[in-house]
Amino acid sequence: MIIAIPKEILMGENRVATVPDVVPKLIKAGFEVHIEKSAGLNAGFTDEKYKSAGAQIVDNLQELYSSADIVFKAQRPIEHPELKKHELDLMKEGTLLVTFLYPLNYPDVAKKCAEKGINVISMDMIPRTTLAQKMDALSSQANLAGYKSVIMCANELGKIFPLMMTAAGTISPAKVVIMGAGVAGLQALGTAKRLGAVVEVSDIRPAVKEEVQSLGGRFIEVETDESMQDAGGYAKEASEEFLKKQKELIFKHITEADIVITTALVPGRKAPVLVTEEMVKNMRPGSVVLDMAVEFGGNCEVSEKGKTVKKYGVTIIGEPNLPSLVPNHSSEMYSKNLLSLITHIGKEGKVELNLEDEIVKGSLITYKKEVVNPRVKELIK
Repeated sequence: MIIAIPKEILMGENRVATVPDVVPKLIKAGFEVHIEKSAGLNAGFTDEKYKSAGAQIVDNLQELYSSADIVFKAQRPIEHPELKKHELDLMKEGTLLVTFLYPLNYPDVAKKCAEKGINVISMDMIPRTTLAQKMDALSSQANLAGYKSVIMCANELGKIFPLMMTAAGTISPAKVVIMGAGVAGLQALGTAKRLGAVVEVSDIRPAVKEEVQSLGGRFIEVETDESMQDAGGYAKEASEEFLKKQKELIFKHITEADIVITTALVPGRKAPVLVTEEMVKNMRPGSVVLDMAVEFGGNCEVSEKGKTVKKYGVTIIGEPNLPSLVPNHSSEMYSKNLLSLITHIGKEGKVELNLEDEIVKGSLITYKKEVVNPRVKELIK
């Protein structure tokens, strides 16, 4: 079977779905690897590296797609700006597309995949189980996003992070508030602590308090009887009453912070607003807010997707794709996630989807011209 890796065409996407180091492992597993010319350049990987690793470089995108049995991508398929054709129209029926489809947010794309007969495994739907850990691309990319978010905030802040005692006086450490203690939030916490900041973390799940404290953070606790975590380990949508309590408690913490990083996402839902315009108005001039959920509606009421803006003297960063800003390592980690998945579902260069397999069951979105994921199917009705 041929695995094809096209160049990503979504604006601002610098990652590539397979790096040269992973190519020999795919070949060893029995697959043939074809990659579009220059597909890895933005991530720092040359065609020569791919060639020497055993991949075949293909200059013609239509040829690449038409020969592919499996397509590895980082982003959902979209209209190709040069060919004036949708990427799905370039794929042959029965192709297995493995990508971040976000079908709960873009059900129309899932529907189009089914209509075209493209079978899709969505990497954002991989279940968070022990068996699937090596394939958990959401976590691998969120780790890097958490790190990069702190670096970007540090760059915008007109202060340094650590406590500094000098002959000219003492500099107090920066205060960072992180909303959400998932993978991205915990990595942001660790990074900010390493730079010397005082870090406070808020999360709707009391169960993460110990993790926050173990990394040196202070946990902002909202008292609740609600269970705020679903069976898959993801945050559930919070009730209005809970969100009201949370906003009241964190108002003081946010308005006293130098940096606020928001990471709260609920799969398939608009991101909850955690930082209101009123909070931003009351923050100190020169403070920084980074909204990691900006692509899905945003946690900050006044953030703008794809822009860094100043409002009420506060810098608000609305970067929708943080992993793409560290494309070398994010591509490397994503490649390994894909390798783990394909070697789990494939043997001797062939893939046969076992619909009873827990990983396939959780992440398979379309199969044989049908939307098979129940949650996505519900959205299309």
